[in-house]
Amino acid sequence: MKNEFKNKIILVTGGTGSIGSEIVKQLLEYKPRQIRVLSRNDSKQYHLLEKLGHPKNVRTLIGDIRDSNRLDLAFENVDVVFHTAALKHVSLCEYNPLETIKTNVLGSQNVIDAAFKNGAEKVIAISTDKAANPGNVMGLSKLMMEKLMTNTGYFSGGKTKLSCVRFGNVAWSEASVLPLWKSQAENKGQINLTDRDATRFFMSTDQAVKLVLKAAEIMQGGEVFILKMPSIKMADLARVFVNKHFSNKKIKIKSTNKRIGDRTHEELFDFNDDQKLVLEDKQMFVILPRESRERNKIYSVQPKMSAYKGFKTITKTTYASQDYLNKDAIGKLV
Repeated sequence: MKNEFKNKIILVTGGTGSIGSEIVKQLLEYKPRQIRVLSRNDSKQYHLLEKLGHPKNVRTLIGDIRDSNRLDLAFENVDVVFHTAALKHVSLCEYNPLETIKTNVLGSQNVIDAAFKNGAEKVIAISTDKAANPGNVMGLSKLMMEKLMTNTGYFSGGKTKLSCVRFGNVAWSEASVLPLWKSQAENKGQINLTDRDATRFFMSTDQAVKLVLKAAEIMQGGEVFILKMPSIKMADLARVFVNKHFSNKKIKIKSTNKRIGDRTHEELFDFNDDQKLVLEDKQMFVILPRESRERNKIYSVQPKMSAYKGFKTITKTTYASQDYLNKDAIGKLV
């Protein structure tokens, strides 16, 4: 991958979270001029700096994406933005829909406004598989965020390009079930499995962020990049997790009721319109702007200099989580 980030000023919203902090860590390898980490939690900022060794080009900023005035200051002279700040827990968002909208939708609009006002080159927003045919508040809010980003990114015609990256569960992230199971096993001697038939997309934080950075490199504005993730039966995940981390203890796997907002299977996309608008390579899908056929020179896969060199039109119209990893592969993730 060519170095898109050398000598750039980069802002990471939600930069102390699981994905945000890994983005910061990997970006340091590209020698940016400065990385600004925006988040609400000063303790997490301190621990992140300790973990990174207090690099001189990393600056932490306390702030909330709901605060447009704070964003105006944080975005000054910024070249590239990775927008990871969000409310992510499905059940909590279900019970707090207005707060979810304030952060995931209105907060994202504040990010867009600040990026345009300050002339940022690129904004890459992190979305979720729950935005595909959403069935809960969190998924709906993330789909709305995607629409804000991609439509503004395509129709604005300005300097700033905006795109989204969509993926599923990231192993050991704050919103992942794995830290919860670890706590349950240690404190209660059991882990709760809400749906034995459920499947989920999973990948490591390192893998997810590498593909986010690739998307940031090739984006033209208005796309949704969808990372191809392996899927896991949650019942298999629970058994492998217990056997790997608590083999010397008797840990019970207890079936409980589904949480509000949960689905049995997730989809990364379900695209039933013009398949020419969806491209793929071995690592990801790209949903192009619906109107991109009018600007096919920019979004084409044909020219040798195309950003999408190596991509092709998709051969299927859905990508759901019913194709499973075996238990050996699961063990490497957990």
